[in-house]
Amino acid sequence: MEAVDATAYTVPTDAPEGDGTLAWESTTLVVVRAHSGATTGLGYTYGSPATVQAVEQHLAGVVTGRPVWDVPAANEAMHRAVRNTGRPGLVAGALSAVDIALWDLKARLLDLPLTRLLGACRQEVPVYGSGGFTTYDDDRQDRQLRAWVHGQGIPRVKIKIGGSWGGDAERDRERVIRARRSIGDTAELYVDANGAYTRKQAVRTGVFLAEAGVTWFEEPVSSDDLTGLGQVRAAVTADVAAGEYGYTLPYFHRMLAADAVDCLQADATRCGGITVWLRVAALAEAAGLQISGHCAPHAHAHAAACVPNLRHLEWFHDHTRIEQHLFDGVLDPHGGTVRPGEAQSPGLGLTLRTEAAERYRV
Repeated sequence: MEAVDATAYTVPTDAPEGDGTLAWESTTLVVVRAHSGATTGLGYTYGSPATVQAVEQHLAGVVTGRPVWDVPAANEAMHRAVRNTGRPGLVAGALSAVDIALWDLKARLLDLPLTRLLGACRQEVPVYGSGGFTTYDDDRQDRQLRAWVHGQGIPRVKIKIGGSWGGDAERDRERVIRARRSIGDTAELYVDANGAYTRKQAVRTGVFLAEAGVTWFEEPVSSDDLTGLGQVRAAVTADVAAGEYGYTLPYFHRMLAADAVDCLQADATRCGGITVWLRVAALAEAAGLQISGHCAPHAHAHAAACVPNLRHLEWFHDHTRIEQHLFDGVLDPHGGTVRPGEAQSPGLGLTLRTEAAERYRV
């Protein structure tokens, strides 16, 4: 490993976006490059532009000079180096992006798609359309859902609920009803409250969601409230999911030990990269549960094809729009699946469109 660098790109949303607990009008993509001779590996995360400083000041020197083949060793060295820096949160995103870049570099040096390097369990990876922001009006939500289900043939979609920190329950119900009308009776409907509800609110909402045929209830309460997640899980019929804010492997162990979820979510751009994401998948498999990749679908797709207990990947509107705009080699979700190894391009198969990205550079 000869050098590691990072660059941040802040891209405006195509409309104001929000969920039950947060609103935003731009998203920052942090791209990490790992260099060995003439070959460069690419990794990325989403977060603060300050992630660049975390990569360059705390992580680049740790992995530079190491053998490019030993990615788990580099991952462990990074984890140890940031013990006092504050590993969860922003630093975890930086570490994850470096780890992804290292796996991409190794696969490129071997001229293999990452699925071939890791060893695939499946050729097709299911995806679900994710958006339906609380900031959308009825028409925009309808058009987005119809485009996924009727336009691209994606048979599962998700909308945000829990608006105003759970203070707008009537609008939540109306939006779920409209979403069901948009997608028809055969497509799966998911919801994500982003931790906006109290425990009893979530249970009451779960009764209505069952009537609407909702099968996935994501973060009905805060993902830090493992007891509450478990109580909601026991009381509702939809599968309860959480885990996107897991920054370390022990976090996922605690969530599983608490019987808090029906499906474990993990984000490779936050949890420690592909190295740790694969370990999280193994934890879930040992507990008899499936894993779902959270957001950043092109960072997850190859690893997702290599675990037997995958449920699906989140085809998140905010991130797929950015990835389709700034990367060559993106995947096609038509029919509800992507095939990450099909193109036989090495690594993740992604190339940054430098000219397109430059206008967003921070």
